[in-house]
Amino acid sequence: MSKLINRLDSTEAGFQQALANLLAFEASQDDAIEQAVADILKRVKREGDAAVLEFSRRFDHVQAQQMSDLEISLEECQQALASLPAAQREALEQAAERVRLYHERQQASSWTYTEADGTVLGQKVTPMDRVGLYVPGGKAAYPSSVLMNAMPAKVAGVQEVVMVTPTPNGERNPIVLAAAAVAKVDRVIAIGGAQAVAALAYGTESIAQVDKIVGPGNAYVAAAKRRVFGVVGIDMVAGPSEILIICDGSTPADWIAMDLFSQAEHDELAQAILLCPDQVYLDAVEASIARQLPQMPRHEIIATSLKNRGALIKVKDLDEACEIANYIAPEHLEISTQEAAQWADKIRHAGAIFMGPYSSESLGDYCAGPNHVLPTSRTARFSSPLGVYDFQKRSSLIQVSEQGAQSLGQIASKLAHGEGLQAHAKSAEYRFTSTGK
Repeated sequence: MSKLINRLDSTEAGFQQALANLLAFEASQDDAIEQAVADILKRVKREGDAAVLEFSRRFDHVQAQQMSDLEISLEECQQALASLPAAQREALEQAAERVRLYHERQQASSWTYTEADGTVLGQKVTPMDRVGLYVPGGKAAYPSSVLMNAMPAKVAGVQEVVMVTPTPNGERNPIVLAAAAVAKVDRVIAIGGAQAVAALAYGTESIAQVDKIVGPGNAYVAAAKRRVFGVVGIDMVAGPSEILIICDGSTPADWIAMDLFSQAEHDELAQAILLCPDQVYLDAVEASIARQLPQMPRHEIIATSLKNRGALIKVKDLDEACEIANYIAPEHLEISTQEAAQWADKIRHAGAIFMGPYSSESLGDYCAGPNHVLPTSRTARFSSPLGVYDFQKRSSLIQVSEQGAQSLGQIASKLAHGEGLQAHAKSAEYRFTSTGK
């Protein structure tokens, strides 16, 4: 039988190198894609709506003569919501409510404090004015992406959320539009690809420049987001999806095998890894993989992912499993053990932590409440899930009293002279010397 999934043992020589090789992922930048994206961005920046229309006709085969032809009204989104089967609409609305309630707890508030001399210091928290949301379209249906990206922005107080979504051959996805209605998106435009990113980043005659662009897309969208970063903010340039599972052998093997599948089915580069100290249990999971894989509609994608980047890893104990997990810094971490909370305390680096056998990662993707936009490719070492804080800015507040200027001015003056910045020093000195009065 050919290899289904890699098997590693933490006690064997060469384990660290084997693990590093398994985790290695270079987001290779295709030169042809990069050049094409650079050309698209340049033309949209220079020509505005005309370039967006031309690229939409060329790439999406949408026969639009003017930008108004690409506008999707909020009424159409509401109609799409109303036309959903009742059960599907209810699920969408329930998921949205859970996402909203969770993110409301993330809101930051402005604050100040007053020093003894009357100087007031603080921080002012304000939302961004306008945010662009990219949502894959056509046959792809990702209503969950709409909720996870739009709702934190709305909770943060963003004035305008502009959603762009491609409509190849004019095909508009009703559940995506329904999700836009539920999330209270302010504007929906039927454009996609690098040209949509460019329109949001630079602005055109009909599309106002946004402050930040969020949401997933293909290689062209990712390359475009990377290039416009600095002109506007972006959420991240995400790598392939990942799941890491720590298991003590108490969860049914079929459950764990399917949890590994749930990420492997995204694409061939997705990564699914299981850590467990029980060799017999690891064998049982591998047997379950072999048994369940042929039944999966996306079995070819899953098989490739597991064979190339998946692994069942035997560890000495759960303490070592946590150490390895911190090194991997996974996007999704399932701790499927007894007393899961105690092991979660040992985790420092993970995008989302699912605790206990009933907390499947798939629930987090859709309806648990926390955001499913998570750091990938070990970036959880320094990054966090998308949240309300990503749509808020913080400004420092400084109100120095006359008394405070006497002491602060002298400190600043000494430091400014030390740096050879005489105007800085003089500016401070004017406020505590008689010559400045």
